[in-house]
Amino acid sequence: MCYGEEARPPAPPVRGPVGDHGDLVLTSADGTQFGAYYAHPAAGSSEAVVILPDVRGLHSFYKELAERFAEAGLHSVAIDYFGRTAGLGGRDEDFPFREHVDKTEPAQIAEDVGAAVAWLRQQRGVRSAFTVGFCFGGSNSWAQSAAGHDLAGCMGFYGGPARAADLIQMMRSPLLMLAAGEDFTPVEAVEAFAAQARSDGVSVDLHVFPGAPHSFFDRTFVEHREACDEAWRQMLSFVDRHSVKE
Repeated sequence: MCYGEEARPPAPPVRGPVGDHGDLVLTSADGTQFGAYYAHPAAGSSEAVVILPDVRGLHSFYKELAERFAEAGLHSVAIDYFGRTAGLGGRDEDFPFREHVDKTEPAQIAEDVGAAVAWLRQQRGVRSAFTVGFCFGGSNSWAQSAAGHDLAGCMGFYGGPARAADLIQMMRSPLLMLAAGEDFTPVEAVEAFAAQARSDGVSVDLHVFPGAPHSFFDRTFVEHREACDEAWRQMLSFVDRHSVKE
């Protein structure tokens, strides 16, 4: 599990008001209904992001993170992975996520992401869609580069490269890899994955946060505040560089 019960996502460096936000039910390509949470920037935006949580699914941390992305100027949707095995409902601290994670399939996650991307593209003015994920969601976010969603980019924190390495030859969207220097996934493994992707023509930005642990992107970790701020800068710069311009 990435984040503790008291964890809160850090605020973005540039903040605007959040507009409409709340729970949402989406329907995947196979007819499965799954939970999601959306947040819109009050001023509107041409950019949007799908948030892929850690193993807990649509935990409250990721609902709040959707609002932080809206403050940063992106339409956002955080998704749940477990509509097929747990139905709709809350994913609180007592949710037995492990038994459901083991039943997930990459193709089904890609279908769910596709439904979220399609919903975001229905929002007024949206031209560029991204994904961002954390731990289990980090590698699944990178994998969406190969899923045919026509994404502007795929961002991931603390991802395990092995989950996405077999898809490199099919990747079409740029990648942003945000690696914790003291993660249990060796930085060398992330660097090797980045090098392999680049050798196959995939655009990759890799940023390592020396001394930062797994799940450092948490404002309750005061000692990692600078890393959190830099992570926001890395993401927003990536979004700006790869967004479709008028």
